[in-house]
Amino acid sequence: MSWDSSIETLSGVGKQRANLFKRVGVETVGDLLTYYPREYEDRRNVTQINEVTIGELVTIKATVCTIPQNIKKRGLMVTKVKLKDATGFIFALWFGQSYMKNNLKLGEENYFTGKVSFKYGQMQLQSPDFIKSGQVESTAIYPLYPLTNKLSQKIVRSLTKQALSVSSNVLVDFIPEFIREKYHLAAYNFTIDQIHYPDNYENLELARKRVVFEEFYTLQVGLMQIKNILSNKKEGFILNPVDEEMRFLQTLPFSLTKAQNNVWKEIKDDLASKGIMNRLVQGDVGSGKTIIALLGLLQTVKNGYQGALMVPTEVLAKQHYEEATKLLEPFNIRLALLVGSVTKKNKEKIYEQLESGEIDVVIGTHAVIQEGLSFKALGLVITDEQHRFGVRQRTALAEKNNKANILVMTATPIPRTLALILYGDLDISIIDELPPGRQVIKTYSVNKSYHQRIYSFIREQVEEGRQAYIICPMVEESDEQSDLKAVVQYTEYLQSEVFDLPIAYLHGKQKAKEKNDILSRFANNEIKVLVSTTVVEVGVNVPNATVMLIENAERFGLAQLHQLRGRVGRGRHQSYCILITDSKNEVTNKRMKIMTESNDGFRLSEVDLSLRGPGDVFGLKQHGLPNFKVANIYENMDILKEAQQAAKETIKLDPHLELESNKDLKKRIEMYFKDSENYVTL
Repeated sequence: MSWDSSIETLSGVGKQRANLFKRVGVETVGDLLTYYPREYEDRRNVTQINEVTIGELVTIKATVCTIPQNIKKRGLMVTKVKLKDATGFIFALWFGQSYMKNNLKLGEENYFTGKVSFKYGQMQLQSPDFIKSGQVESTAIYPLYPLTNKLSQKIVRSLTKQALSVSSNVLVDFIPEFIREKYHLAAYNFTIDQIHYPDNYENLELARKRVVFEEFYTLQVGLMQIKNILSNKKEGFILNPVDEEMRFLQTLPFSLTKAQNNVWKEIKDDLASKGIMNRLVQGDVGSGKTIIALLGLLQTVKNGYQGALMVPTEVLAKQHYEEATKLLEPFNIRLALLVGSVTKKNKEKIYEQLESGEIDVVIGTHAVIQEGLSFKALGLVITDEQHRFGVRQRTALAEKNNKANILVMTATPIPRTLALILYGDLDISIIDELPPGRQVIKTYSVNKSYHQRIYSFIREQVEEGRQAYIICPMVEESDEQSDLKAVVQYTEYLQSEVFDLPIAYLHGKQKAKEKNDILSRFANNEIKVLVSTTVVEVGVNVPNATVMLIENAERFGLAQLHQLRGRVGRGRHQSYCILITDSKNEVTNKRMKIMTESNDGFRLSEVDLSLRGPGDVFGLKQHGLPNFKVANIYENMDILKEAQQAAKETIKLDPHLELESNKDLKKRIEMYFKDSENYVTL
């Protein structure tokens, strides 16, 4: 039996049980061994019945002194039995587990672990776990696993014990020995054994530290490998600074900020070097990333190469194309727009002109990475809003020429610590300054009692010629979440009961053509109020929109709320963001308060990271990166820094993990990334 063996090779696992485990991501013995407990119960201290305390979790050693009974109460089957030890009596109750009646024998002594309550004049144990007193592990630190329907703690424990006994002392340690010694990491066999069934809390802490380290380390080594693959050990094109740069800057109606100048210098230096650029530019909404991108395209084309800019939506592609045409055409740069709605005939013509070199810059959506599209000399690849494209997608664009430089841009504020995890394959630049004179968006947090006043305010804004967004967390109403606003039904209500205005809705399930049509009509001021899901978070620039109303604001992360807020405040008119929530949750109140106080996206994302954790701040699944099972970026920052350093040391010695001593590490990384959209064959 190996790490890769199916879970069905374990005794007691048939097709039905295997399907239960598949729901929680466990398909192999290795998956089971890394299906870590979520918490633990300490059953080493046995309490006498006369010393139990109401509300506490206790373990008692007691004898079954009545025949177990199944009693039906309010349609629910309750199994009840009386227990005793030398000091007294207590009742044990199980709800909806009628099979327990056959598991308990009169006169049998067992260990029972459960929470103590006092009801109907009786001391009770609520749904206690029990183990026969003759079993060795009856008093121990017990694992509690995350479960799904019909998957019990007893089943998971039984199978993890079986897997541990089969794999005892034979698991290969994939972290290099010099890394384990330098960072004082526990051996792998010890770790797997002790994280499931720790002998004591000291061993559990050693095991947890090792697992946290390896989760960070494995991801970082993998991303650094991807970085090496993208660079491909080849020298890139040398794109030297050009005289046209100064003339271009003089045509702008503004000067670059200090932050823009700093980032542009980093990019300019990258382009002029022998190596291939792999750089991420993070900049808050309105910080001026587009100008940096255009400067990069100018330098590329004037060195005799082509550039490509890929964005997530057709509307955004058209807006970028119009801006680039206005600023770059005076420098004899030939541009083309390549999006889904381009006719087949025009698409074929663009393909031919890119291949012949007649087109210098192509701006578009996923259409620019289609098979059959090739460039004469692609020197720079730019992707905007990187989290909409996985590593694989921008690699596909870069592979149009494997010497092409890569520039990734995002307006989503991500804490630097989290950015290092998400973008370990990229160098990071940050534009942390907004241009002078940009108006602050006034932000308010209110409850739903303010709805009528807000509707009146939106009417006033529209009468003055402005437009408004209304954001909902759901597309359509659901019985399970009836308290949440849904785009379709809310639009119907607003049209029939509230606004006598041109109104439309937008959501991700609509066809691309329909979405593009609605966004275009909104951009042209034909639609006055747009009700939408977060699909408008990126991809539309409407300077005339001045109101952003967000319903059920507690459902969104601060980074996402900030992104949505950034859809307004783009023109010369004062803009407003109104957050509606009825939540009384303390964390929610803190989050709404900081939104009203700060327009700094990076500060907001740091707060969200501390309050809600990395998965909620900026959904890791959006990136296709594996989720951590134990590690927490915020709580384990010290281990994260060590793991990043260790990854650098590993890659420095063996950039492509070709050494025999690293074959198991390479295999583990491939397994770790196997379900990831971002996975690049290592």
